[in-house]
Amino acid sequence: MHIPDGYLDLWSSLVTYAVAGVYFIASTKLGKLRLSPSEVSEATALAALVFVAQMLNWPIPGGTSLHFVGGALAGIILGPFKGSLVIAIVLLVQCLVFHDGGITALGANVINMAIIDVWAGYLVYRLAYKALSPRLGDAKSGFVGGLIGGWLGLTLAGIACGVEIGLSPSFPYGVFITVPIMGGWHAVLGVVEGVITGLVVYYLKLRHPEVIKS
Repeated sequence: MHIPDGYLDLWSSLVTYAVAGVYFIASTKLGKLRLSPSEVSEATALAALVFVAQMLNWPIPGGTSLHFVGGALAGIILGPFKGSLVIAIVLLVQCLVFHDGGITALGANVINMAIIDVWAGYLVYRLAYKALSPRLGDAKSGFVGGLIGGWLGLTLAGIACGVEIGLSPSFPYGVFITVPIMGGWHAVLGVVEGVITGLVVYYLKLRHPEVIKS
């Protein structure tokens, strides 16, 4: 899902950078990115976990690559704004140090993985958790919410990636090829990411419920 250089045209790069920039500027102005000392430790550990998970890449036809993201988990643990910050920092380091994702495509990668994945996963988790917790309890409803949120967040991020590269004149395939392939493959991998997210949330709800702020 890390879009490399050369896949997006100039205008696509500028627009995606602008959208990502406005999002984080607004988040800062609203005071949503301030981390407490305890949250700094959690964010650091979470960033390290996400970094390792995202380095596992599988190339796929008609798109870029397939890999775990961890956006939903970041949003569930830290909340969507701070979760977005963690994922964005991971993407920035991967781009500048490991060239995993192009500099010209960094805005698009941030939108897909640090905004869409984080927010979709978080919102679905909250809805599922609130609906199920009276009947299933904290841990089980957390697992179901994390599973659905992890799956949907990754799937929507993959679809967004397919739309971006499919609409770009620099990419040889259109959206009727890129969206089904990117969305379909990420929907498959999303099941695995959903299960992992759900299990982590389940464990934290049982052993360390104070860790989950959302």
